[in-house]
Amino acid sequence: MNQLIAALTSQLPAKQVITDSLRRLAYGTDASFYRLTPEVVAVVESEEEVQSLLNVVRTQGRPVTFRAAGTSLSGQAVTDSVLALIGEGFATCDISPDAATVRLGPGIIGGEVNYRLAPSGRKIGPDPASINACKIGGIAANNASGMCCGTAQNSYRTLAGMRVILCDGTVLDTEDSASVASFRESHASLVTELQALGEQTRADGPLADRIRHKYKIKNTTGYSLNALVDYADPIDILAHLMIGSEGTLGFISRITLQTVAEDPFKASALVFFPSIEVACQAVIALKTTQVSAVELLDRAALRSVQDKPGLPPTMRLLGDDAAALLIEVRAQTSNTLQLRMDACLGALTGIATLEAPVFSTDPATCEMYWKVRKGTFPSVGAMRRAGTTVIIEDVAFPVESLAAATRDLQALMLQHGYLEGIIFGHALEGNLHFVFTQDFSEQAEVDRYAKFMDDVCDLVVDKYDGSLKAEHGTGRNMAPFVEKEWGKQAADLMRRIKQLFDPRNLLNPGVILNDDPLAHLKNLKPMPAAESLVDRCIECGFCEPMCPSHRLTLSPRQRIVSWRELSRRAAAGISAADVEADFAYFGLDTCAGCGLCSTACPVGIDTGELT
Repeated sequence: MNQLIAALTSQLPAKQVITDSLRRLAYGTDASFYRLTPEVVAVVESEEEVQSLLNVVRTQGRPVTFRAAGTSLSGQAVTDSVLALIGEGFATCDISPDAATVRLGPGIIGGEVNYRLAPSGRKIGPDPASINACKIGGIAANNASGMCCGTAQNSYRTLAGMRVILCDGTVLDTEDSASVASFRESHASLVTELQALGEQTRADGPLADRIRHKYKIKNTTGYSLNALVDYADPIDILAHLMIGSEGTLGFISRITLQTVAEDPFKASALVFFPSIEVACQAVIALKTTQVSAVELLDRAALRSVQDKPGLPPTMRLLGDDAAALLIEVRAQTSNTLQLRMDACLGALTGIATLEAPVFSTDPATCEMYWKVRKGTFPSVGAMRRAGTTVIIEDVAFPVESLAAATRDLQALMLQHGYLEGIIFGHALEGNLHFVFTQDFSEQAEVDRYAKFMDDVCDLVVDKYDGSLKAEHGTGRNMAPFVEKEWGKQAADLMRRIKQLFDPRNLLNPGVILNDDPLAHLKNLKPMPAAESLVDRCIECGFCEPMCPSHRLTLSPRQRIVSWRELSRRAAAGISAADVEADFAYFGLDTCAGCGLCSTACPVGIDTGELT
């Protein structure tokens, strides 16, 4: 047993220190297209255990990455060093008497929080598509947003307080005056430096203006520099820097969020337009109304789901240039809802549509509309060739440039041979997701991806001054491009922030900031064909909360990851003895075969059929 594992075992219960090959691989896999296998996995259940873990990694000089649900898409939750899994001890939820705030542990699932808040007519602001699987720790650490929360209701904007554990093991509770006073004294140098950074940034007019401009649209590229211009108190600056920091500055052990109203009355309309340009004219018009969500879908996105049962037959007859907007309005009363529907329809007057726009308040119809939007990403994933991975990228443009930018993205995908690519997104925020499939098994394919991403970065930054990451977090994927987007002055400011909090670079190194220009092309995840029943799996992790044996042994995602590794080794003639022996129990014997995983799986996989 090496020194690192021996030290961890001396500090944590033995069952929480995982060293076998199977579970290190399975637990170390997230939803991104990167693969790093941790040297050891440590499950942490309390602040004291996090402090003990941090003491070990400091003493041993080994990096640590904290992981919540592992639904992140940009490679920020993988490591080849120490992976710290946030345990159920952190799955806490304390709702204030008036439900105006909720105090949460990082280990609770976002959808569970909303379930508990529902009787009070409240919810948390962030609404990522993965909310029924992702956890609060990841939502805060990535500053996740979603379809309705925009930039006004994300974690940064709804933060009321937090407890954070810094790299040296110190706990700061921003809601406890005694803790704050003690921290100001014990960490006077850090506090003074943060105050000075804020003052210098606000005094630098061009830099401050640049930062404010960058956050007018969604932006999760780099650190939350808006903390330096939005707040003067260094404790407020520190807390808001933690949002979106992806575990590179400290560990958020508890967070208090302001809740937002969950409007009981809702209506949706799926509106078809002759072109992207016309659809984006409608977006600009709709921004003047009290609309909750406007989702843009290009023709390829619509085509990917048009044959699914129950969807409008009109979708199959659209021209090649057509596009759609899925519009949702919400309100506290039916009368207000009607007024908002009328306002949206009024805003669309004079804009060419392929059918007259009509809102529906029927829950079944609205659900059908949203199946169009939510089914696009998994449809591409399900149809991809075995052995390839599905990639979803995430950028943002000024809304007035959305139409031209969408056309440019479509052209880039065609230019680089991504003929199956689709585009959809949160149009009100200028936020586009583009999805394509990629084979990383051959160098020529990796080179094609590299050239495509270089061109995407040039397009987003140089032509439109947009965000390379709008809501999925920087991660390993965009870390080499942070300076390209922000410029050297702002990037150097981010480097100073990282140095202040983590001078030895032990907290999730290489994530957010990475000086290796090719880092995004390394440690790419193999996706070998393994079994037709599960080859469609995109390893998103949505299945995990449904699985009875998750946390006991393996989740459905982790079973598929393990089976793929066994298949890869068999095909390559590599011994799988270290994985195969454990898979019998962890992978097969403890699978309930209940099929619950298929109810949450975007592509309908029942892992029980495999086992």
